[in-house]
Amino acid sequence: MRGKFVFVALAALALPGCGLRPLYAGGEAGPVVQTLRGVQVSPIPGQNGWLVRTALQDRLGNSGGGTRYRLEVQLSDDITGFGIRSDNAVTRERRTLRARYRLIDAERGTVVLDATAGSDAGIDVVSSEYATVAAEQTALERLAVEVADQIVSRLALYAQRAGRRPSAR
Repeated sequence: MRGKFVFVALAALALPGCGLRPLYAGGEAGPVVQTLRGVQVSPIPGQNGWLVRTALQDRLGNSGGGTRYRLEVQLSDDITGFGIRSDNAVTRERRTLRARYRLIDAERGTVVLDATAGSDAGIDVVSSEYATVAAEQTALERLAVEVADQIVSRLALYAQRAGRRPSAR
């Protein structure tokens, strides 16, 4: 019993030295949240663009305040059929949504982050065309949220790292 206590105490003492830091330290007033609120999302064409942009805006929380960064996103949306039956009918589809995004410093006009995000979903093709279209739409809605989450996570990591660097201004 005493050995477990000593081990836990030593582990707790070693934890601060491991370099882990909470991403959203400081809560609403923290540097990561403040940086994310300063990101304006440029319009993204198409229905898939509207879905991704809306999800991004919900997560970034830009309340119309100062814009420090502009986020430009280009999407690629693809549906591929596979699982072919003997009568050449597709039985399964894969919907893939990929995003190439660039975070641009609004003041300088320079690209500070250029990255990609993406996800895919499998769709069963059934005899009802309506059901298949509905499944494709539902998959797109889920993919838009997943891609937006990936983008915001990467932006938060950038904000955390940029917050630790000495300011060049």
